[in-house]
Amino acid sequence: MKTQLYPICAILLAGIISSGNSFSQLTGRQIVQMVKDQPDGDNRKSVMTMTLVNKRGSKRERTILSYAQDYGKDSKSIMFFKAPADVQGTGFLTWNYDDPDKDDDRWLYLPAMKKTRRISGSSARKEYFMGSDFTYDDMGGRNIDEDEHTLMGEEQLGDRKCWIVKSQPKDDDAMYSETISWIWQDALTAVRVEYYDRMGDLQKTLTINDIRKTDSYWTVYGMEMQNHQREHRTLITIQQMEYDIAIPDNHFTVATLERGITE
Repeated sequence: MKTQLYPICAILLAGIISSGNSFSQLTGRQIVQMVKDQPDGDNRKSVMTMTLVNKRGSKRERTILSYAQDYGKDSKSIMFFKAPADVQGTGFLTWNYDDPDKDDDRWLYLPAMKKTRRISGSSARKEYFMGSDFTYDDMGGRNIDEDEHTLMGEEQLGDRKCWIVKSQPKDDDAMYSETISWIWQDALTAVRVEYYDRMGDLQKTLTINDIRKTDSYWTVYGMEMQNHQREHRTLITIQQMEYDIAIPDNHFTVATLERGITE
């Protein structure tokens, strides 16, 4: 899941340290650009488990099949809920555009209604996705120049040395007033992201708790989004991840969203 939440992805330092650049020479924007440029294959297929936990500790578990394909700086992704039965067949299709002046295209298919809903408009994008703590905007990507990025310093989180980057949207209509990301320097992966609402209060905290290499790519295998205001949590665990495989272009169409993909 390349969510992009701020893009939950990783990058090798690409010579930043070995070339002699120091912490003081890096800007927040440069660090975010390195994260965005992280090599993660031309395409990806994953099977994941999404667990929803309410304030009483009750859990609902869902299995999701996901595909993603890069097209230059743009990308397309599609996911289907495979279980349990009450959400089986529900699909979500996204076309992400790097151009900040072009809105991403998003469609949600609800099999019980045999209806595809286009997710458009500011209010719709701020809705929570399928009862989780990720909004539709969280599920997409952002051009790095939609935000101002400030390097705030460094901090040790466990055995991970991190840069702390504050990102503030240039758009007054954005959902968050700012996000603060802890970027693990060894892999340039976000290991913690705090999301602040328009009033400046902490709304959500994303914690990345399992990062491993697969096919030479740093891969997030486990994450938790805690919504402090809803007293709700969403856990995502990757069960299977494949990179650089053959994926037909017609996977990423509304027709496929409504028809489904077996595997």
